[in-house]
Amino acid sequence: MNAPSSGLQKFLADQEKKSLLRFLTCGSVDDGKSTLIGRLLYDSKLLFEDTLSALEKDSRKFGTAGEDIDFALLVDGLEAEREQGITIDVAYRFFATDKRKFIVADTPGHEQYTRNMATGASNSDLAVILIDARKGVLIQTRRHAYIASLLGIRHIVLAVNKIDLVEYSQKIFDDIVADFALFARDLSFASQMAIPLSARHGDNVISKSSSTPWYSGPALLDHLETVDVDSALANGPFRLPVQWVNRPDLDFRGFAGTVASGRVKPGDAIAVAKSGRISRVTRIVTMDGDLPEAMAGDAVTLTLADEVDVSRGDVLCDVHKRPEVSDQFAAHLLWMAEEELLPARQYLLKLATTTVPVTVSALKHKVDVNTLGHLAGKTLALNEVGYCNFSLSQPLAFDPYRDNRDMGGFILIDRFTNSTVGAGMIDFGLRRATNVHWQALDVNKTMRGTMKGQKPAILWFTGLSGSGKSTIANLVEKALAAEGRHTYLLDGDNVRHGLNRDLGFTDADRVENIRRVGETAKLFLDAGLIVLVSFISPFRSERRMARELVGADEFVEIFVDTPLEVCMQRDPKGLYEKALSGGIKNFTGIDSPYEPPELAELTIRTVEAPAEIQAEAILRHLRDKDYI
Repeated sequence: MNAPSSGLQKFLADQEKKSLLRFLTCGSVDDGKSTLIGRLLYDSKLLFEDTLSALEKDSRKFGTAGEDIDFALLVDGLEAEREQGITIDVAYRFFATDKRKFIVADTPGHEQYTRNMATGASNSDLAVILIDARKGVLIQTRRHAYIASLLGIRHIVLAVNKIDLVEYSQKIFDDIVADFALFARDLSFASQMAIPLSARHGDNVISKSSSTPWYSGPALLDHLETVDVDSALANGPFRLPVQWVNRPDLDFRGFAGTVASGRVKPGDAIAVAKSGRISRVTRIVTMDGDLPEAMAGDAVTLTLADEVDVSRGDVLCDVHKRPEVSDQFAAHLLWMAEEELLPARQYLLKLATTTVPVTVSALKHKVDVNTLGHLAGKTLALNEVGYCNFSLSQPLAFDPYRDNRDMGGFILIDRFTNSTVGAGMIDFGLRRATNVHWQALDVNKTMRGTMKGQKPAILWFTGLSGSGKSTIANLVEKALAAEGRHTYLLDGDNVRHGLNRDLGFTDADRVENIRRVGETAKLFLDAGLIVLVSFISPFRSERRMARELVGADEFVEIFVDTPLEVCMQRDPKGLYEKALSGGIKNFTGIDSPYEPPELAELTIRTVEAPAEIQAEAILRHLRDKDYI
């Protein structure tokens, strides 16, 4: 019994020592990505008998290769993919040879599934970009090459597939390689290997083909087994984003996480990136015992010589090569949601082990992924790439994405649906945030409110056009003024004539409209005033953003709940009539949505009582809550 057991242990130990290459196949539709992966697995003798039997059966039912095996069916697992003959979702396969282990991602070629391709690219070290030899470099080829570069892939294999269908022509191969090289010269790939192959027949996939005597390079598998993608991260500066503070008892306190780059040994000096505190590593703890060294990719727990303040989201780093720390940075952003990006809307940003609120403070330009040119734009639509400035709610430690994916790559999350809406790659920090500090003032908001005999607050009136917001807000302010209270009313129409005169009525402009008004209301609040804000403010995200600018008890949301049909009957300014006739675009309630509040402090139904009665209800609420 011992001999087989020791043989298995040796096999497992050998497998652990092998390096791992994560790569993806990408390119345009029908270039043969799935077929290539299937051929790799088949020719490497890595398929079980039952898998081969199922593949032969599926080839007869769904195949497009005549009497031959359709290797694409190995990875096109969704029924819709098999029926349509396309790849929709990312499919991952694991295989190993004597020299290396591999995880390969088969990604979609259709433009509408670009976000799926980006998902596969985000975890890959190398991209195999397939080109149909009959068609040459296509728009989607350029798109995928650019996204691969954007997502930090530095090694490219240009697989000129279906070379058999052009009679193994060297000229066609050379022309395609030259065309791609011209496009990719500014994409910063560390290596580019061009290989002529036939995925269907196996030419230059596992071994060199006699049909291409003019090609002197390696077969695809030979190149995949030898390309060096391991050394860069291990040789970078030390970074460990803290995932968890491990404190099982009073005698042990360790900081757990995965080393994002570099190496660390007991005795090494390290710094906490945000605070700047310095200590030394005393132990590198794992489930299998202490290690003499940890390097990029290792999941470890570090103990330190000093009691330093470290929590989840902090980054332990090299003392002499520290990451940037800022609450503003510039980054490329790939938009992955059906609903367009709205600059100034608040999202959640997840970077390494930290999640913080963030807004896109400026969309500098969009990128034409076909020409790499810059285009003007106010928003990003699904699968578009933009270059943006980001403003975070607190400083974060980061590295440029080109230097470290884990420390420079982030996702954007919608705050209401919790769905991932974008993937970002940090370019550099905007140092404005670290050069500007809050100025301490002796007279503060509480003192100003006390001098005025009131508690400062924002009364935020929201509702459809014609709901009665401005009428009720005006009545409330008149009553407060009669009592000697200090107020200011920000009305949507009036502000549009001054502060926000440059904004239109697109969703993006509406978001920026409310962002500016929220910041202005906050300043009036700081002056000790009771601020009345009367704006349609149709989106919950922006009302929430305005609420979070101030204290929890300083914001009173008042939903003026009037049915759309009643607002249309009132139509005091004739706006609904114009909107229905097409004279006004993006009008709330007609061709732009209104999202009613879910947890407003007050709901005013104007069809149930006159405006004067509703205003008195608001004043009663202010008295009950000790605002006045």
